[in-house]
Amino acid sequence: MIPDEIPISDYYVIMDNAHSIIRLACRLPATLALFAAAGARILCFLVAVSQPLTSYAAETEIPQGAMDSMIKGIRAYGFTDSKILEAVRNVPRHVFVPEKYKKFSYGDSPLGIGYGQTISQPFIVAEMTRLLNLSSESKVLEIGTGSGYQAAVLAEITNGVYSIEIIQPLVEFAANNLKSAGYTNVRQQHGDGYFGWPEAAPFDGIIVTCAAGTVPPPLLEQLAPGGRMIIPVGQRFGTQHLILITRNMDGSISSKTIMPVRFVPLVRK
Repeated sequence: MIPDEIPISDYYVIMDNAHSIIRLACRLPATLALFAAAGARILCFLVAVSQPLTSYAAETEIPQGAMDSMIKGIRAYGFTDSKILEAVRNVPRHVFVPEKYKKFSYGDSPLGIGYGQTISQPFIVAEMTRLLNLSSESKVLEIGTGSGYQAAVLAEITNGVYSIEIIQPLVEFAANNLKSAGYTNVRQQHGDGYFGWPEAAPFDGIIVTCAAGTVPPPLLEQLAPGGRMIIPVGQRFGTQHLILITRNMDGSISSKTIMPVRFVPLVRK
């Protein structure tokens, strides 16, 4: 159990759009804190660092100590799915993080990847993957490739991974990252994720890694019977919730609210 307060240690504020790091030394609650500056486009994440930071070069070898700490952090939320934990453990997260933030690769926080986008917190990646209930034969669509990290975790479970990204430089960034990490089973497309990937539909799973104001109808149409979609729904500076949507075998749709979240918004053309 995490105590209410921890001894003085190093804390870092990672400003996604400001791209600066401010070092603080203070006593603060040990839980991750998320701030949205009123009227500003800066997300601040407080990350507790209890051990010296590790330097990561371009190699893909996973630093086991840092990975063990990250997995321990995911388990601290009560997460016990061994298949998903193994998938997360196999992905070198530092490969998918920009150079300036590589030292934070295995911390329990989102990180900026440029263009107003982020790589999600490890626990959120694991939980959204778990909720899809994928098998090795599943075909899954990701909306918002970002740096390619979520796609890599999915590719550890199934060869049928399709991913769409609207920001062209991130398409190239993700492609390079996936290649460097050895993932050749992710099909990428540059386009507006709102419309999905109809040519490859239907999908057993759809994972949306950015917040939509409402669930895009084209994505619902591309969900196979028995398929699941996990999507954050809500406004940018308003309340957002992670929603699990299931297309039942009779074609009907059911949904369940999982938890409150904060994601970057779905970018449209």
